[in-house]
Amino acid sequence: SALCALAPTVTWLVVGRGLQATGGALLTPVALSIISATYTDPARRAAAIGVWGAVTGLSLGLGPLVGGLLTDAFGWEANFWLSVPVCLAALAGTALFVPESRAARPRRFDPAGQLLMMALLAGTVGALIEVPDNGWSSAPVLAAAGLAAVALALFVVVERRVAEPLIDLRFFRSAPFNSSVLIAVAVFTVQGGFLFLISLLLQGTFGYSALMTGALILPMAVVLALSSPTSGRLVGRRGTRPSLVIGGAAIAVTGVMLALISSGTPAWYLIAAFMVLGLGLGFVNPPITTTAVAGLPLSQAGAASGIASASRQVGVALGVAAAGLVAGADDARLISSRPVFWLAAVLGLVVVALGVVSTSAWARGTRRRLDTLFAGSGA
Repeated sequence: SALCALAPTVTWLVVGRGLQATGGALLTPVALSIISATYTDPARRAAAIGVWGAVTGLSLGLGPLVGGLLTDAFGWEANFWLSVPVCLAALAGTALFVPESRAARPRRFDPAGQLLMMALLAGTVGALIEVPDNGWSSAPVLAAAGLAAVALALFVVVERRVAEPLIDLRFFRSAPFNSSVLIAVAVFTVQGGFLFLISLLLQGTFGYSALMTGALILPMAVVLALSSPTSGRLVGRRGTRPSLVIGGAAIAVTGVMLALISSGTPAWYLIAAFMVLGLGLGFVNPPITTTAVAGLPLSQAGAASGIASASRQVGVALGVAAAGLVAGADDARLISSRPVFWLAAVLGLVVVALGVVSTSAWARGTRRRLDTLFAGSGA
């Protein structure tokens, strides 16, 4: 964060952001793993994840608002300086309050799998980013897409042969676990694309200031912060299906509402759409990790929460990349944004469908067979 604030050029800013991403990649899965290890009872775990989701939602709203205030008052660098004391406080809090929960037998790194996963994600996101400037049939886009395809094929081959793979491919025999991964990617594709695109639209097409943009987004975060604990308690009492259906339906409604906006759309309509999205995100977030952990044997709870968290980050990256496809000039951005909003509506319906499928008798059967498989192999 300090490097970003001090960056003399865009290149150094990108380097600093890369280091920030490394820190974020280390922090988020660990947070969910701590919750999974601390709360072994499914109902209490779901409630705890709901609280975690509420804090996440509150930060989602405070970030743009505080960012707008700091940018207007001190410049964009102040947003990065703000992170420095926060990180130092987190270091102190971790030392004082977080219990150690290391595995009895540490797993070895899987460098080949990690490099191939990085190549897969870089190729996928890179291809999407290069499309606006170069077109789908251009050499850079085809090269990036080819890299992603080759990396995926090699990843499957390598992970089948490694003793301790980055991702145990047997996990994907569980329908609930598969659903949690797909739901995480879908929902956070919507969230990542929304935050990127809406910020541009509000400050470009609609002409709002950075501070006003944060103020318009804040109600969404408040609804998210309130609905996430509610969803956690609902998951503890009724399972994941009701929360996933409610959340997915709200996301679909938001997509339709935003696809219908124009340059003359009043602020109250935008706020209403944002609040419906907050409801959707708040209801879907807790069941993602709950479904992932419940979809694997208890011994794999840490891996399940880690993969669910990684799927969230993949979704954000894809959402930003997809939104970047339509982030053109201000006068054309609103029209070109509509396919992204329609995509959000479709992804919301996908979440609804997966919420039903992942809790079906067939899905529970795949989970039981995975238990038998792991028990037979001694894993």
